Amino acid sequence: MTALRQPPLERRVFLIVLDSVGCGALPVAHLYGDEGADPLGHTAEAAGGLRTPVLEALGLGNIHAVRGIAPAGHPSALWGRLAKKSPGKDTQTGHWELAGYIAGEAFAVYPEGFPRDLVDELERRTGVAFLGNVPASGTAIIDELGPRHMESARPILYTSADSVLQIAAHETVIPLDRLYEICRVAGEVSRKWNVARVIARPFVGTPGAFKRTYNRKDYAVPPGGPTMLDRLTDAGVPVTGVGKIGDIFAYRGVPESRHTEGNEDGARLTLELAGDPGRRGLIFVNFVDFDMLYGHRRNAAGYAAALEAIDPFIGDLGRRLGPLDTAIVTADHGNDPTFKGTDHTSEYVPVLIFGPAIAPGRPVGTRASLADVAETVLGLYGLPPMGSGTAIDLG
Repeated sequence: MTALRQPPLERRVFLIVLDSVGCGALPVAHLYGDEGADPLGHTAEAAGGLRTPVLEALGLGNIHAVRGIAPAGHPSALWGRLAKKSPGKDTQTGHWELAGYIAGEAFAVYPEGFPRDLVDELERRTGVAFLGNVPASGTAIIDELGPRHMESARPILYTSADSVLQIAAHETVIPLDRLYEICRVAGEVSRKWNVARVIARPFVGTPGAFKRTYNRKDYAVPPGGPTMLDRLTDAGVPVTGVGKIGDIFAYRGVPESRHTEGNEDGARLTLELAGDPGRRGLIFVNFVDFDMLYGHRRNAAGYAAALEAIDPFIGDLGRRLGPLDTAIVTADHGNDPTFKGTDHTSEYVPVLIFGPAIAPGRPVGTRASLADVAETVLGLYGLPPMGSGTAIDLG
C-alpha cells in the first residue's frame, strides 16, 4: 500500500453523494415520525429487485438487505454505514456533517407557513406580493397555484418539513434574474427567523402540464464553523463542487463550482473531470435526482430506475481512477419514496470507499457520524483532523 505514502497533493478524491439514498431508520427516527423508513430496501422491494452489478460488487448488499443485490463474497470496496449526529434530516446539515461541521441545533421549521412578520418584510423589500405561504409539495403547489401565478405575476411561497423557504415562478412570467434577486433578498430576510435555506424554483409549461427546471438556485446559510473544504482550500488543495455543492456551502471553500442538470449531466461532467490529467484535489459531487425527482414525489419506480442508471457511472469512474485516487460513495439523509408524506427521512446512509490504493473487502462498521468522511479525506491529504469524527482506516 505504498501509494498512500506518496505526495498528498497529487491525490484526487471523488466524494459522490447520492442525495437521499438512505439505508434504514436511525435510532432517533421516532422524533420525526420516520420509524421504518428505508429508501434502498423499500425501493428495491417495490421494483421487484434492483439490478446494480457495480454497487453489488463494491459491497452495497453487505451493508443492507436490498432485494436483487446479493452480499459480495469479496467486496471490491470498504463498506459500512454512517449515522447522522447533527439534529434534523435536511440536505444542508447532512452535507455540512460530511464536510466535518456538526450543527449544534436544528434550524427552525414552519409547519403552518411563515410568520406574517417575515412575509411582510419580504414583500416590503422585494416589492412583490406572494401566493401560498403554506407547507406543500413543490410539484403539487405549482399545479394548484400556477394558473393564478400566471394571471397575477405573484410568485408562489411555500415551505416543507425542512427549514427551507421556497419561491416558485414561471420562467416566462418572472425572468430568472428577477426570481434569483427575490430569493437573494429572501435569504437575507429569513436569517432572522433561523431559516436554513431559500430555494428559487423556476418552472415552465402550461396549466396541467407544469414542469420544474434545473435552473433552481439555493441561497444557504453558511456553515457555523470550519469545514474540510476550508481546510483543503487553505492548504492549497483544489476543491471542485459539482451540482448544488457550491450552493449548500454558500460557496465557502468551493472556489470552483460546476452547475448540472440532473444525474445524467452530473455523471457526464464528473467523468470529464476524472479524465482530465491536470485535475487534482477534491471533486465533491451531488446527484440530486434521487431526492428532487423521485423521493419528494414518492415515485419508487423512478427512484429504482435512477439507482440502476447511476450504477454504470460508478463503474466508469472506478476505471478512471489513477494510482493515488480514491472514490467515496455515500448519501446525506433519506427520502423513502414509499413512505408517508413527501419529506426527507431520518436514516443511516451507506458508505463505499474504493480505489487502486485502498485495501478492499473490509467492513468499516456503523460509524457514529457522517464527519468520519471529512476526517478520512483530510488524512489522505496529510492534514490534521478536525476532531468532529474519526478517520476510516483505509489499510
